[in-house]
Amino acid sequence: KSNFNGGLCPPVTTMIKKEKNVCKITFSPNIVQQAKITTNGLLGEFVIRYDVQRDMGIGDIQVLNGHFVHYFAPKDLPVVPKNVVFVIDTSASMLGTKIRQTKDALFTILRDLRPGDRFNFISFSNKIKVWQPNRLVPVTPLNVRDAKKFIYTLATTGGTNIDGGIQTGSSLLREYLSGPDASPNSVSLLIFLTDGRPTVGEVQSAAILGNTRTAVQEKFCIFTIGLGNDVDYRLLERMSLENCGMMRRISEDADAGAMLKGFYDEIGTPLLSDIRINYTQDSVQYVTQQLFTNYFNGSEIVIAGKLTNQSAESLHVQVTASNNDRNIILETDVPLRQRQIETEKHVQAATVAMAEGAKLLGSITDDFVERVWGFLSVKEGLRSRLRSQTSKEREEHIQQATNLSLTYHFLSPVTNLVVEKPEVLADNTMAPTPTIAPAPTIAPGFSFPLELCCPSADGDPHFVVEFPLSKLTVCFNINGEPGHVLRLVSDHKYSGVTVNGKLIGAPAPPGSHKQQRTYFSTITIVVDRPKRAYIEVTPKKVILDGRDRMVLPCHSTVSVDSGVLSVSITGKSNVTVTVGGNISFVILLHQYKNPAPYQRDHLGFYIGQSKGLSHSCHGLLGQFLYEEVGVAELPADGDAKPSSVLKVKDRAVPVVQKSRRIYSGTQSVDCWFARNNAAKLIDGQYEDYLMSHMFDTGDWPHGTNRV
Repeated sequence: KSNFNGGLCPPVTTMIKKEKNVCKITFSPNIVQQAKITTNGLLGEFVIRYDVQRDMGIGDIQVLNGHFVHYFAPKDLPVVPKNVVFVIDTSASMLGTKIRQTKDALFTILRDLRPGDRFNFISFSNKIKVWQPNRLVPVTPLNVRDAKKFIYTLATTGGTNIDGGIQTGSSLLREYLSGPDASPNSVSLLIFLTDGRPTVGEVQSAAILGNTRTAVQEKFCIFTIGLGNDVDYRLLERMSLENCGMMRRISEDADAGAMLKGFYDEIGTPLLSDIRINYTQDSVQYVTQQLFTNYFNGSEIVIAGKLTNQSAESLHVQVTASNNDRNIILETDVPLRQRQIETEKHVQAATVAMAEGAKLLGSITDDFVERVWGFLSVKEGLRSRLRSQTSKEREEHIQQATNLSLTYHFLSPVTNLVVEKPEVLADNTMAPTPTIAPAPTIAPGFSFPLELCCPSADGDPHFVVEFPLSKLTVCFNINGEPGHVLRLVSDHKYSGVTVNGKLIGAPAPPGSHKQQRTYFSTITIVVDRPKRAYIEVTPKKVILDGRDRMVLPCHSTVSVDSGVLSVSITGKSNVTVTVGGNISFVILLHQYKNPAPYQRDHLGFYIGQSKGLSHSCHGLLGQFLYEEVGVAELPADGDAKPSSVLKVKDRAVPVVQKSRRIYSGTQSVDCWFARNNAAKLIDGQYEDYLMSHMFDTGDWPHGTNRV
């Protein structure tokens, strides 16, 4: 999430181009950049928030080729008071980060409650606890203070009684709404958060859903939030859809507090209730949802449909809704021909603005309004599928959603996207693939720097080192022998981290100038502080020996924390190892399904985050982390071409410009190449980096890399 008027910056590699009729946003991090964001490369949802210029009244209607789309998002309306009950899971699985982040979010939400709102809190595990039994309380400083005390004292224990929590919260709201203090036009919400499946009380999903429908009686809406990987998301989604709410997923590694607060912000400011949008009878058909329980500030109601008579002059539109203590009626006649002309102009302007990216993004087609209708219809079909009470109804909705998805080429839960992965032939070559258009050139606008690479060793092995202080990238090869163990990172005395890599041999491909190639077959990361622990990675498995000892297969996706070490495996792709939260290494898994004689399964090693490594760090890669270098051009001698030298410390290293492929050949980087096994570039000789075994943590024989 970002705010270009002084708020948070977007993630690295985000590029934004804004024009009058179009805004183009690209986000393309590589594997190591993803690992710098989080250990498994997942930052969370990439959210783009925007708004468009709109007129007040019934909203904006676009008409194109017999279809229409209606956008309704009124502003500057009085806020409708709300009655809200928070039902929070405090079972044992919420222990630690989950409950802490949830509490922080609830403290923030309390500050956002408005005078006129009513609220209460319920916690559930084996037992149900209600902050203020049998009532909803007004927002006063005293009540807010007492609510904070209740939240602060929430403790995690026991199982998960989902049905009990829902029934208790529903009873509170139902009794309040039937009492004398309830405002007739207020909006009532039950916000339910859990990280697990029902284990106590009623555990059958069908029974829980039936009990919920009976308890709600269409008097309020339920909004559900699932936290982590063990949630019955189908249950939560059906519960919210059947009771005019919506469901939100929060992944295991996401900031649950921020996402919970963000979800509340979406629904915390109701402006309208009981919204109904009608069009001239017999003038439209196949119209998507027209009745909406609530409209919240910052959201938008979108309706689409087909026009039965494309030659009609106008379409009568009426919007009715409630706002606090008054009813609202908005209506007008929309000139269809004029709207068609305006929409066509917008399409033309947007198509011209996007011409640079047309090969990648496609042009704005003249059926986009029809595609909006198809998209909304698919969403409705999928929601109706979940609400279906019989298998026949469910099949009908599935078939409808499938047909529309195929017609308009939408990827949905009822369709598949088939991606053919190109076969890797060697480290720097890939099998021919269908032509892929190049990415568009991004014109000046908002841009954020793209880090091309970081210190890495991959391939034969090819070393690529970025010198951020000098804004230069240097590459070199190491021609080792099979069985050699190389010291990649040595910071044993300071951070306690040592990284060694073992070489494996393979015949060179036909036509190669080499007799053989060598690759890394094993990477070992040893940590000596606070206790000795290690992680050993091969293309097939990861051995973690820390607080616990376990063997993890590389074909599975899994994350494990063990004391100071944590490992996150993305199946058949990469392994991210994090040490103490401020050092991370990314190890790419190069695996061949049907290897050629010259191919071997091997590893690529990348330093993702080096903040925790000291300035005395050494090793084939570690010695370059804090160095400054420069390139100078030497004058030509006779007819020879000018040559270049890299100045590192007090040494001059001959270099030439080359392009190297990194990240399994998916990206290339321009670099200055040092020949002769990196002679003069690295401290000492190649033999100085040979270790006796994979767990050798001995010091660099010539001291540190400081001069």
